[in-house]
Amino acid sequence: MSTFRSIAWEGGRLVLLDQRRIPEEKTFLELETPDEVAEAIRTMAVRGAPAIGAAAAFGVVLAARRGEDLEGADALLRASRPTAVNLFWALDRMKRVWAGFAGGREELVGALEAEALKIAEEDVAANKAIGRNALPLIPDEAKILHHCNTGSLATVDYGTALGIIRIAHEAGKKVHAFLDETRPRLQGARLSAWELRELGIPHTVIADGASGHVMQKFGIDLVVVGADRIARNGDTANKIGTYNLALAARYHGVPFYVAAPTSTIDLETAAGAEIPIEERSPEELTHCGPVRVVPEGSPVYNPAFDVTPAELITAIVTEAGLAYPPFEESLPALVRKTEEERS
Repeated sequence: MSTFRSIAWEGGRLVLLDQRRIPEEKTFLELETPDEVAEAIRTMAVRGAPAIGAAAAFGVVLAARRGEDLEGADALLRASRPTAVNLFWALDRMKRVWAGFAGGREELVGALEAEALKIAEEDVAANKAIGRNALPLIPDEAKILHHCNTGSLATVDYGTALGIIRIAHEAGKKVHAFLDETRPRLQGARLSAWELRELGIPHTVIADGASGHVMQKFGIDLVVVGADRIARNGDTANKIGTYNLALAARYHGVPFYVAAPTSTIDLETAAGAEIPIEERSPEELTHCGPVRVVPEGSPVYNPAFDVTPAELITAIVTEAGLAYPPFEESLPALVRKTEEERS
C-alpha cells in the first residue's frame, strides 16, 4: 500500500504536489517565496482547507528566511482564498510567534519553522484520529458516497472524509466508495479516484447528478464529506454540490457526516449566511480544458462552495470526537477540548 504527502518541507523550501497535473503526471513544485505560495493557493496547485493552512504557514517561514516584511507576507497569504478558515487559523498561529518577537532573525526563523512543522504534524495526527473516531459509524460492509477530494491531497497526509474511508479499509472493513466527479474542476474524478486507486480501495466514479439515483439503486449506507468552514450553529461550507448531496441524502434517509479538524470550526461565525463564498473564473465552466463548451456571451455564475444547513447534517466528526445537534453546544466543547490538549 502506497502512501504520500501533498506537502513537505525540504532544505528550506516548500515542496508541493501539483494537484493541477493529477492524474496525468505526478509533478512537484519547489517554492521559495511567499508570493509563490500564495499563487499556488490561488491557482489550486495546493487545495483543501488543511493543506492550504499548512502551506500558508510555511509561506510565512519563507518570508522570514528572506528577511521580508512579515505583515506584508501575512496579508498576501490571507488574500489568496477567502472561504477556508484553516488558512486564517494557521496564519493567526504563525502571527502569535512573530508578533513582538524579541530575538534575532535566525532565532525567529527557527521559531516559525518549528510552529509550521507542528501545524503540519498536528494535521496528520488529527486526520488519523478523525478516521478512528468514525470507525463505529461504518458497517463492516459499507457503500459510502463522497464529494470532492478530502484525502492526502487536501491535507498534509491521510485526509478527513476520504481518510475515514481509508482507515475503515485498513481496519479490514469492506468499503466501496462512490465518488462524485465534482464539477467544474473534477476533484472527485481526478484526485479522489487517483488516491483510492493508489491505495487499492474499491471505488466507482459517478456524475454529480447521479447521486440520488445511486442512493436509490445501490442503497448507500452513509455520505461523508469534508468542510472548508463550519459555523458555530453547524452550517457547513464545502465544495459546490455538497448542499444538493445533503438534500438527496435526507430524502433517502442516508446519514450525512461532515469530517473536519477542529481548526475548521469558526466559532466567530454564527451561521452559514456569514461565510464568504469564493467565486472563481468563468473559464472553469465555459471551457473543458482548452475547448470552449459554453456559447460566447452566455453569462456564468461559478461559486466554488455552498453552505449545507446544520439540520441536514447527522454529525460532525473531528479529532476530538463527534459533534451532534445542538451544534451550538457540541462544537464549542470540542474546540475547547482540542485547545486544552494542545496547551
